[in-house]
Amino acid sequence: MSLPVLYLKEIIMPKATMMLTLGFTLLAGATAQAQTGATAYPNRAVKIVVGFAAGGGTDIVARLVAQKLQESLGQNVFIENRPGGNGQLAPDIVSKSAPDGYTLLFGASGQMAVTPAVYQKLPYQPLKDFVPISMMSSYPLIMVVSGNHPAKNVSEFVTWAKANPDKVNYGSTSPAFVLTSEMFKLKTGTAGQAIPFKSNNESVTSVISDQVTYVIAEPPPLVPQVASGKARALAVASDTRLPELPDVPTMKESGVDMKSVLWLGLFAPAGTPAEIVKKLEAECQRIAQMPDFKQKLRSLSTDAIGSSSAEFVKLIEAEIKMWSDVQRQANVKFEQ
Repeated sequence: MSLPVLYLKEIIMPKATMMLTLGFTLLAGATAQAQTGATAYPNRAVKIVVGFAAGGGTDIVARLVAQKLQESLGQNVFIENRPGGNGQLAPDIVSKSAPDGYTLLFGASGQMAVTPAVYQKLPYQPLKDFVPISMMSSYPLIMVVSGNHPAKNVSEFVTWAKANPDKVNYGSTSPAFVLTSEMFKLKTGTAGQAIPFKSNNESVTSVISDQVTYVIAEPPPLVPQVASGKARALAVASDTRLPELPDVPTMKESGVDMKSVLWLGLFAPAGTPAEIVKKLEAECQRIAQMPDFKQKLRSLSTDAIGSSSAEFVKLIEAEIKMWSDVQRQANVKFEQ
């Protein structure tokens, strides 16, 4: 027996209405979910983990970035210092954090490019366990000798070092400085044993007091000593001269084809939504162009960068390969 048309409408129409309503509900849910990335983020405090003690160079730059992010994102952005494990503790912690943009790492090249090149066993892998967001700053290393050393430039130093191989040594505080010095040795055919120190200040003091022959280290502890005449800068390991030491040539200008520029940057755990990464990337690039941010970094002999995420990834890939090659050629072993 056929049903009346009116009865059929009563059965079919509610089902159609229900399906249409469900469709709108799913669409609205998908739209809301998409919006939770860039538009709703962040809706609570953001933590940036730093693997070094408060007051150090990495910590200072991280706090400058955190302050600027807090101003633009409208949420509290705070620093958590987690030194330990030769700088490996902080990346390990962040790599295991929820990939939601609320726990980030402010990492250094030593942690994210040098360490992976020299240690076989690490609790994290920079390009597997992290999304590099932006390289925020960089600074070149400087080669210095005592103000009393007979060499006035790199060429004279190489000549002296080859004539006195048993007298050459260098101060070092981490694999980054060791490998840079070993790169110099490979490029120039000179000798030299590494003398370990706990800090760059100690290694610089050792050069001034003629306890070690030379040191290749970061600008802040070196520039004042060079200005006072207690230390002599022979070369800057970058493509351009350091504004604070305009008369000091680059390594390439000195005839040595090498470069060693360390950097600091922001990372998120792998799996962080792309829209959140993009938002943080855009903020970092904007911050790096701010005049007051640039000025504060320049006072630390550091350049503001603000790279894209893609540029940052390529740089890390290239540097891991470069440092791996230096470590292999120099046959330097590091205790983990």
